[in-house]
Parts: sequence; structure tokens; C-alpha cells
Amino acid sequence: MRQSEVKEFSVEELHEELANHQTKLSDLRMSHVLSPLENPSEIKKIRRSIARIATEITKRELD
Repeated sequence: MRQSEVKEFSVEELHEELANHQTKLSDLRMSHVLSPLENPSEIKKIRRSIARIATEITKRELD
């Protein structure tokens, strides 16, 4: 998810996306422990998306 996409969401949608991405990250990590993922870089992408969303939420709370 790109930063420009994150800016378009409302605060409620950002919180929902954050929860969804965190769930997806934990699922990916668990499946990677059990058997190697086909594309392990997916974990990195999800982590970065979580960081972008969390940054945008913090930015809006400070404004």
C-alpha cells in the first residue's frame, strides 16, 4: 500500500486497515514458521504498510 493510498482513507478506515494488516502479518509469520513461504518478501511489504498506516494515524491525531 502506497502513502498516497493511505492518505485517502478516513481515520476509522485506517484503524480497520491497521487491524487487517496486523492479522495478515501474524498469519504470514505463523505459516512461514511451519513451512517456508513462496514469497517471504511479502512479510516485509506488510510490515512497511503497517508502519505507513500507523504513521498516518499518529500524524492525524497530532493535527
